[in-house]
Amino acid sequence: MQSRRELFPNVIEINYQARQQLGCCVYLIFDGNDWMLIDIGFEDTVEQIVELIRQMDFPLARCRYLVATHADVDHVQGLKKLKELLPDAETVGHPDTVKLLHSGDRITTYAEISAQGISIDMPKIKLDRSINEGDTLKLNDIEIEVWHTPGHTNGQLSFRFGRLLFSADNIYRDGCVGNIDAHHGSDIPAFIKSLERIRDSDVEWLLPSHGPPVRNNRQLLQSTIDRLERYSHRADFGTCAVDWPLMDEWDRELVEGFDLDD
Repeated sequence: MQSRRELFPNVIEINYQARQQLGCCVYLIFDGNDWMLIDIGFEDTVEQIVELIRQMDFPLARCRYLVATHADVDHVQGLKKLKELLPDAETVGHPDTVKLLHSGDRITTYAEISAQGISIDMPKIKLDRSINEGDTLKLNDIEIEVWHTPGHTNGQLSFRFGRLLFSADNIYRDGCVGNIDAHHGSDIPAFIKSLERIRDSDVEWLLPSHGPPVRNNRQLLQSTIDRLERYSHRADFGTCAVDWPLMDEWDRELVEGFDLDD
């Protein structure tokens, strides 16, 4: 048996438990013998993770939920295999995630990025149930509140457990955010609103999907929000930008003429 290394009471993060990076953060929340997982990562680490859970003396038949924060391949490629190993667990995710995983959409999930030579298997899976803003996941005496936090993807969910927020790809300890990409369905104004919600909440700790936990630091959140505000008006972000002020400036110049000395 292996001793449990709780990150917070009733919360184990599998990379910390393994003392090595296995992929995205995989959170195990438990109450007594009942437990659930948030995300799973790539298929090739599923058996290692399940064996680690077994070594921590969690009954595999008592897994209640397998949760997908969103449909990115690095978060859920192993979900189908995991469901086969834990058939009694209920697979849940946002309605967009349900649709993407059932159809096996390879573009939106980042399984296929042909320009960079990326082509990863994305097993199709039909989730058991969709969840969304205001729903709760119950684990004996524990209640996990579902937040819809779009921006990185439209279907991204975060999960509040007391003073903790499992915050998916909203923000990381260094102030970076989940990547912004039109093919991915990213939405910068929605991203900003999600970050403002997190900033203004009384959550104390953010547990992201990549990297270490981070305190809900208002200054860090505001700095990131300010950066995304700038992004939304820059051509760098293509169709994810809401406008490009330079084009308005050029319109005026076309009417008024080019001033060499300006």
